[in-house]
Amino acid sequence: MGETRTVKGCCPLDCQDTCSWIAEVEQGRVVAVRGAKDHPFTRGALCAKVNDYPARTYAPDRLLHPLRRVGPKGAGQFEPISWDAALDLIAQRFKAIAATHGPEALLPHRYLGSMGMVQCRSLMRLFHALGASRAGGGICAVSFVASAAEGLPLGFDPEDIADSRLILLWGVNILTTCHHHWHFIQEARRRHNARVICLDPVRTRTARQCDEHVALRPGTDAVLAAGMARVMLEEGLADLDHARAVCADLDALAQEVAPWTPARVAELCGIAPETVVRLAREFAAARPAVIRAGVGAQQSVHGEDFVRAVHALAVLGGHWRHRGGGVLAIARPDLNQLYPERADLIPAGRSPRVLDMARLGETLTDPALDPPIHGLMVWGTNPAVVQPDAGRVRQGLAREDLFTVVVEHFLTDTARFADVVLPSTTQLEHFDVLGAWGHHYISVNLPAVAPLGEARSHGEIMRGLAPRLGLDHPAMRESDEEIAASALPPGLDLATLKQAGWFKTARPPAKLVGAGLRLAPRDGVALPPSPPSPGMLRLMTPKAHFFLNSSFVNQPRQRRAEGRPTLDMTAADAAARGLRDGQVVRLRNAGGVIPATLRITDAVVAGAVSLPGKWWSMPEDQGAVSNLLCPGAWSPGGQPAFNEIFVEVVSAEAGRADTTAAPALASAEAP
Repeated sequence: MGETRTVKGCCPLDCQDTCSWIAEVEQGRVVAVRGAKDHPFTRGALCAKVNDYPARTYAPDRLLHPLRRVGPKGAGQFEPISWDAALDLIAQRFKAIAATHGPEALLPHRYLGSMGMVQCRSLMRLFHALGASRAGGGICAVSFVASAAEGLPLGFDPEDIADSRLILLWGVNILTTCHHHWHFIQEARRRHNARVICLDPVRTRTARQCDEHVALRPGTDAVLAAGMARVMLEEGLADLDHARAVCADLDALAQEVAPWTPARVAELCGIAPETVVRLAREFAAARPAVIRAGVGAQQSVHGEDFVRAVHALAVLGGHWRHRGGGVLAIARPDLNQLYPERADLIPAGRSPRVLDMARLGETLTDPALDPPIHGLMVWGTNPAVVQPDAGRVRQGLAREDLFTVVVEHFLTDTARFADVVLPSTTQLEHFDVLGAWGHHYISVNLPAVAPLGEARSHGEIMRGLAPRLGLDHPAMRESDEEIAASALPPGLDLATLKQAGWFKTARPPAKLVGAGLRLAPRDGVALPPSPPSPGMLRLMTPKAHFFLNSSFVNQPRQRRAEGRPTLDMTAADAAARGLRDGQVVRLRNAGGVIPATLRITDAVVAGAVSLPGKWWSMPEDQGAVSNLLCPGAWSPGGQPAFNEIFVEVVSAEAGRADTTAAPALASAEAP
């Protein structure tokens, strides 16, 4: 065996932790990735999703050559073609579409399958230079971002949580979704005997490790926050001097929360009145306390109301005065993540339309859209699985007049609808620079091995397509390192970052005094929606422990560890429907029907069911794609309401016999 070579890198995926890793290479093959021990956040550990990342690079079903569709859309029937043929075809079709319908008939659709400056951002240069339609908005944490535009801070350095005295984990399953944050929570326990309380409708891995689990009903978060605020104001526990210095509508806030007595809150939330009072008192007394907020509670039509509600509590408690206090949802390093996209390449005098990426299904099927989208390129996401209203997304992708290019590692549900599939490099095969959305570190990723097969980085794809599209700006010829370096903040050069592997940027603390924040709910305290019809249950779709959104669902180890799609339901709800533990059931609503295996448990609250994971429709089965059941509904700020799905749950036999609930799914899957 030859000598082991080590290469600095980092995880590319849509996760708050953005771990630094060391790739171990033997005889030209990566044999392992290890968490970087010297990184203050990674601390030598990787998660259960990526700790065998080389298996993704060397997977037998990895896409290694360009493909052209030869069968019906959605059937996944392709033939290999050369890169020259693939790029020539894409350029020919995109130019013809722009000439016939205008450049706005072209649309890029991407998300954070890689958060790299090259892999996520570089291909946007093509679409900006062409004057194509632009994708705006998002599908995750949109309410937090929309509220930040109103002046509400997204958070602070999560390492400062170690100085907190009380930590409310509100709708976040840290030990599954961002487990490196748990170290700083444990530090707060060690240093200050901090209490950790989880507020979540599901008894998650995290909830089981907390000092207390408050199992409130889904959608009642703003109600509980209003009840806590009322107790703090009524009992004189609020820091009114701080609140008046920060809040422009304190009187309106007090008026809105006044009717929410502990008894009224308890009845709606499904908890005891004394729990409401005790939470308020503990939160007010701690100096400081932090609300560590997850994205799940804001994924509703009242997403921004939840964000304002938790911020109101933090302001009333005066917690922003202290290190480790306030609200923490998102933390980012100082990195210009938009510059590598080069929006300055948009032709002068043209202002391309912006289409909400969360409404992709609507965009692709709207007969009134002028011009319609005729050319689509997808990378870094699997919209046929992860988008809301996924049935309509699939209907749009199935259009014969839509030319679709997908850049991917595997033949995902979305790639099966493509006209051309381009093989993308994995993180072990390319150079990139990444930011984060859960800490303040910038990370570098050095290529550990040469690309397998004919896989190419997204920067190389850009450089191959640009001349074929008639784009000759110097930005189209920049190397991957030049693209990535353009995002770095002043004072940090690429050579220094490559040598160190990571660099922490200083972000100033939020300054709220004099900000004039408006924290009162805009239309009254947000109430949970009622089921559309009796007997329907609210479906929660939390993150799976071994998948990252829809990534790794096809990987044998992760799929084996996660098991099969499993629906958690209380014994009482199961008995009322004549269902038994281990039974195959069907979840159905107007969007379609999906299968799952029933697990009877007390880990969920009554009236709700939980189906973890973003499962694919694997070729051999229908697949538990929960977003086929997700309606097209959004908050005012544009957050998709993933957590406002209501379903009937019936036995598999009853679900199969029903022919009225599945037309949307059937048409979405039709070739």
